[in-house]
Amino acid sequence: MTLRATALERLQTETFDVLVVGGGINGAVSAACLATWGARVALVDRSDFGGLTSQQSSNLIWGGIKYLETYEFGLVRKLCASRNRLLRAYPSVVQEVRFYTAHAADFRHSLAKLFLGTLLYWALGGFFTRPPRLLSPSRIGDEEPVVDLRGADGGFEYSDAYLYDNDARFVWNFVRAAIDHGAAAANYVESLGAERGDDGLWSLRLRDRTTGREWVARARLLVNACGPFVDDHNGRSGQASGHRHVFSKGVHLIVPRITRSHRVLTFFADDGRPFFVIPMGPRTCIGTTDTRVNGPDTRVSGEDRRFVLDNINKRLRLPSPLTEADVVAERCGVRPLVVGGEAGEAVDWLKLSRKHVVEVDPKRAHVSIFGGKLTDCLNVAEEVAAAARALGTPLPGRGRRWYGEPGRDARDAFFLRAERVGLDALTPPTALEPLSRRLWRRYNLAAFAMLDDVVADRRKAETLVEGTDYVRCEIEHMARREMVTKLDDFLRRRSKVALVMRRDELERSPGLREACRIFFGDAADERAREYFAEADAYAAPAGADSPPAGGPGAARSDGPAPPSGGPAARPEPPRLQPGPALARGNGA
Repeated sequence: MTLRATALERLQTETFDVLVVGGGINGAVSAACLATWGARVALVDRSDFGGLTSQQSSNLIWGGIKYLETYEFGLVRKLCASRNRLLRAYPSVVQEVRFYTAHAADFRHSLAKLFLGTLLYWALGGFFTRPPRLLSPSRIGDEEPVVDLRGADGGFEYSDAYLYDNDARFVWNFVRAAIDHGAAAANYVESLGAERGDDGLWSLRLRDRTTGREWVARARLLVNACGPFVDDHNGRSGQASGHRHVFSKGVHLIVPRITRSHRVLTFFADDGRPFFVIPMGPRTCIGTTDTRVNGPDTRVSGEDRRFVLDNINKRLRLPSPLTEADVVAERCGVRPLVVGGEAGEAVDWLKLSRKHVVEVDPKRAHVSIFGGKLTDCLNVAEEVAAAARALGTPLPGRGRRWYGEPGRDARDAFFLRAERVGLDALTPPTALEPLSRRLWRRYNLAAFAMLDDVVADRRKAETLVEGTDYVRCEIEHMARREMVTKLDDFLRRRSKVALVMRRDELERSPGLREACRIFFGDAADERAREYFAEADAYAAPAGADSPPAGGPGAARSDGPAPPSGGPAARPEPPRLQPGPALARGNGA
């Protein structure tokens, strides 16, 4: 917590070149780029970094093949270039994955037309990935016997990319990069609105949501990166804009692993939209939906669950149909889609792409980031930095490489040292990959310090949280360097433990109780009770609509506070109880 306390002190005493509100992917990359290039940067989020939309994605880094149907070739080419850039910059984290599609003979587009589309997609992507394949029904049956081929006349396979870990973890690494280059970043700090004074400085009213303390922070440039809440924050800051958002809800269900292959199975749902079966360690993520909603707060409804489960059961040959009892966790979030400020309700939102718009108000030194997606994040950051420079923000390090994994020399040095000390021999037997590879992918240069810890005490390489592959030195590292303020920050965003383990497993885990002590010291029991109480509050009766899924912190990123009301009466939440160690590892 020293890391956060230091940031809070700076937010109360310093004047910044840039203050970024919202710590999702757009805010995180903007802060990282600006800080690396030499600006004095502050970053705040009313929840945890990487919350809301940035923790509810499909974990896919893709070039937008579906936009070929609407002839947006320029957008597809741009997104493919962005995907390729991430593949080159983050080879351990962003990895090529094959999309495997069965084609129904009665689909609105023929198999030949769609396969030609994959060839065009490959070409627009600069032939950077493996080439597409045309698949016969018999080939699909041999390679993916789980696919139900009734009514299928073949299929095709093509490449895109995905995040090996999870989306929120990817976001956090940009926040950490910003901190490493001098940014003052703090989670659970809410912006109550801002105004620009006659002296040309923005004054932001901030509130620490862990203590209720309020103060004013000052900056020359304000960047609104509140994701789905950009419109709201602009309204509370008196900032006019030429764009606004409409919202599409996406739902994914996490279920036991469906296939042993490392492919994304792709189908077209009953309504014709793409539908994915995505690998997630020992689990499978299935979805998604695409439903217009009126605002950023979303819920998984019974209809959503039935839609996802019905569609997957129709398209796979499973030993028994998936039911709600098989659902381990849920992801539900909105996609903020950009429209012109004058666009009416008649806009055909189903045809809207996931483009982004960086809107600049030079007179008020204000930047708003609308829309966007993980794939295009590096472009967003550099557009924001260009706008900041045009508005007079000093960027003495402009042009310095601000993203990507360390170079090959550092990577090779780590693996050589890990081999010399026998690190991989300590890999937990249930882990999905060697310990050296996992530590490097997740922590890069910080993995050297963890290696030193293991050399000094080999027990640091022992699994701490049963049923996961997290070892003690990782948890201690997170406690020092990753601003884990609430238990949900670890379970849902620094890791994906809460997505692949059921709640009852977490409650029984003595290792999680020990992790709480490492994170929170004497407040460990309080933080555990807080987590499970919030999980209870987000639970709903069977068959009813339930609030945002994927952990109690999934509801909001920076934006307006929910309506206040009296505390709901509920029983004392359960404490973490000791129980038998869970046998399997989950690659979380």
